[in-house]
Amino acid sequence: MRKEYQDRCFPDRRGTHSRKWDDMISKFGRDDLLPLWVADMDFKAPACVQDALHRLVDQGSFGYFKVPEAYYTNFIQWEKNRHHYDIKKEWIRFSPGVVCGLHWFVEIMSNPGDAVIMFSPVYYPFMHAATDTGRKLVTTPLVNQNGYYTPDFDRFEKDIVKNGARIFLLCSPHNPVCRVWKPEELKRILDICRKHHVFVISDEIHHDLLFHGSIHIPAATVGSYDDMLVTLTAPSKTFNLAGLQNSYVIIPSGEIRERFDDYLLYLRIKNGNSCGYAAAEAAYAGGGAWLAAVLEEIEGNYDFLRETVTEKFPRVVFSPLEGTYLSWIDLGGYVPHSELKDFVMDKCHLAPDFGDWFYQEGTEDTHIRINLATPRENIKKVSERLIRGLETYITSQK
Repeated sequence: MRKEYQDRCFPDRRGTHSRKWDDMISKFGRDDLLPLWVADMDFKAPACVQDALHRLVDQGSFGYFKVPEAYYTNFIQWEKNRHHYDIKKEWIRFSPGVVCGLHWFVEIMSNPGDAVIMFSPVYYPFMHAATDTGRKLVTTPLVNQNGYYTPDFDRFEKDIVKNGARIFLLCSPHNPVCRVWKPEELKRILDICRKHHVFVISDEIHHDLLFHGSIHIPAATVGSYDDMLVTLTAPSKTFNLAGLQNSYVIIPSGEIRERFDDYLLYLRIKNGNSCGYAAAEAAYAGGGAWLAAVLEEIEGNYDFLRETVTEKFPRVVFSPLEGTYLSWIDLGGYVPHSELKDFVMDKCHLAPDFGDWFYQEGTEDTHIRINLATPRENIKKVSERLIRGLETYITSQK
């Protein structure tokens, strides 16, 4: 990426009330670390989004807002062109965020005490969507083959039957292991769910963040599953708009839409704020070139980090980056779980997500999750600090 592009796109986020940069004490108890945890980008949003928000602010009135038709049509066209998913406007509903949508559907489509199943490791709010709503959390471990994760279909089906699972939370692409599911994997998962009357909530928020030739297939397009599946997505990860709290809920089934609408009527939540709508409308209309440049930068960051670290320490395992802008890295070839957090924070001065956060409580894990959506200079610091930290740690063990 050209330097002049970097200067325009990489702001200094310190002192901007950024959770990632200005709120590390709440998570790590200190603020002297390089933050690599929260999954947002250290890139400015596309210029078209900034322009749209400037226009909204400049007109100076912030009364009740009518959602523009282009908010729907631009998104529908994006999904059709990029992912071959033909979405009808009447299927679309609003949620402030995908995590919020997960909680809502767990409550709408199940009862307290029912089992909610998901693959693990998994983005930890998935687990909260079960436990915070009084459901039983069930996790089926993915099979890890030198950093490449695949479903254990037999175990998945047995866990559904054993626990009487009512809901499956699908993460596609899967956070944190960077997998973009193949159509045959999705179809087998969904067929198992249909066989056992399990409702599927598919979180596809990372679906535009694809690398090394990967192709995202929307779960709803691999077969006839409209009566048992809803899709949640948003412009927030794609265009770095999480703070504007605007997500799409896609519900093809009229019966399920009616249940969702009744639930939202109870909550008295119908629409979001004008800034979120304006940003989404603009991003899906004009953000494609910006996204292409960002994907190139992120893929280069991953390749650089993996190559520089594994050249010196080949037992560090990087999961192949297919989707998401997060790198799942196993340091267990050198550092045991009992010393991992001290090593990463005290020796390397890094603030990543730690692997045990992505499992049920009590699970020991030696991974870290690194956010790659940051300037190359930060990724170089990660590489240098990991290499220096491992050199020091290994020497101290002799």
